Amino acid sequence: MAKSKKNCYFCRPNNGNDYLETIDHKINNGMSKVFAIANQKGGVGKTTTSINLGASLAVLDKKILLIDADPQANCTSGLGFELRNIEKSIYDCLTEDVDPKDVILKTETDGLDIIPSHIDLVGAEIELLSQENREYKMKAFIDKIRDQYDYIMIDCSPSLGLLTVNALTAADGVIIPVQCEYFALEGLGKLLNTVKMIQARLNPELQIEGFLLTMYDSRLRLSNQVVEEVRQHFQDMVFNTLILRNTRLSEAPSFGKPVIEYDAACNGAVNYLNLAKEILEKEAKAQGEAPAQA
Repeated sequence: MAKSKKNCYFCRPNNGNDYLETIDHKINNGMSKVFAIANQKGGVGKTTTSINLGASLAVLDKKILLIDADPQANCTSGLGFELRNIEKSIYDCLTEDVDPKDVILKTETDGLDIIPSHIDLVGAEIELLSQENREYKMKAFIDKIRDQYDYIMIDCSPSLGLLTVNALTAADGVIIPVQCEYFALEGLGKLLNTVKMIQARLNPELQIEGFLLTMYDSRLRLSNQVVEEVRQHFQDMVFNTLILRNTRLSEAPSFGKPVIEYDAACNGAVNYLNLAKEILEKEAKAQGEAPAQA
């Protein structure tokens, strides 16, 4: 039996646009910028990027909120929180309309807060299917706190399901980590098609902030080939900063810390700090301002 169009979030030509007109669509008029860190391929560095880009921006005196939108909750545990002690999470914001202010936790990094995740989030997609405007649930609660932060970053799950659709609908830009290894470009076509559909149906303001090359090893010919191929294909959409493969970067989550607090001198910390500066410079250039000196 064919699926009902009511349950397909890309097959409703009017509902999404109608709702878009009824909600307050704040795009950086003194509000925070929202980034979704997305790629349906697992193990490419989404959570690592969310934690360490967020911490680096916080070190540069920006107020940052991380939203852990992955049921695996690695972003939450990677910042030192015991999952069994989490009382409220993004699940409650999505399914019970709990005020996000009651869910936000402060991390040990000044200026860095998080809305934690929980294994219960696995069931959120099923619970949301029967709800109206389900693609806007994340945007709705983000808008309640958007004026309190400079940047909000959403760590997406490795899928293109309803949670990721929510994240992309709520975001101003999407950062796409790409692993410098074999099959790096596998699945990127599906992600880019999803972004196009989101732009057409749900969030016309969504932009690709950039492709971020991760786990780069200059000694490997394959890594260099991937960098060359990605830069040739996507050109200016690729960040200049490369995230080097780094042992300290991999160790930091087991200590519940961003790498900049675990070992500020290591390559991983320097790379993510450079990425944060690149994003701030790009933002300042877009706004016609001189970039702040760090």
